[in-house]
Amino acid sequence: MHPFSTSSGTLEYHDQRVRGFTAIELMVVVSILAILAALAAPSFKPLIERWRVRSATEGLQSAIYFARSEAIKRGGNVVLQKLGSINGCTAPTTQEWHCGWYICEDTNGNKACTSSEPVLQRFDAPAKMEVVRTSNGASISFDRWGMPGQWLGFTLKPENSGANDPATLGVCMSSGGRVRVIPSEQTPCTDG
Repeated sequence: MHPFSTSSGTLEYHDQRVRGFTAIELMVVVSILAILAALAAPSFKPLIERWRVRSATEGLQSAIYFARSEAIKRGGNVVLQKLGSINGCTAPTTQEWHCGWYICEDTNGNKACTSSEPVLQRFDAPAKMEVVRTSNGASISFDRWGMPGQWLGFTLKPENSGANDPATLGVCMSSGGRVRVIPSEQTPCTDG
């Protein structure tokens, strides 16, 4: 049977219009979504800050483990060093590591990375963060046992926030090589 025919065989025309949204309906829906997004956006800020700090914390912890294992594998002469001011990020003092860090093989034995030495790994820290080393120093040298010879301490927090910000974390490493992450109320690291 034809879609427009009846049982008596006569053709009837059925008005089958496709209905959609009008421009006004679409504008109302978009306006409501924009208002809801504007109301929800501020509540996402702490979540995003925690994510950035967690990402950098895991990157730093991973870099320390990697530097230790490479130092053991290579018989020492491995350095973890802060990145200087790059890509719009500035970290002018030796305590500021918030641009990121890299690991190199210290072929000349000066306990620092130079441009001629091979880079083994690099980590660019997320934007809008502060990474501060507890003690001064732009580099950390690992010996043949994978030890830095000193305890290490870093505080990682959202940019322009206090140390008591709930997103703040600390990465501490004892001179014996134990690495641990501490919450904001225990920062800064005072020993490993």
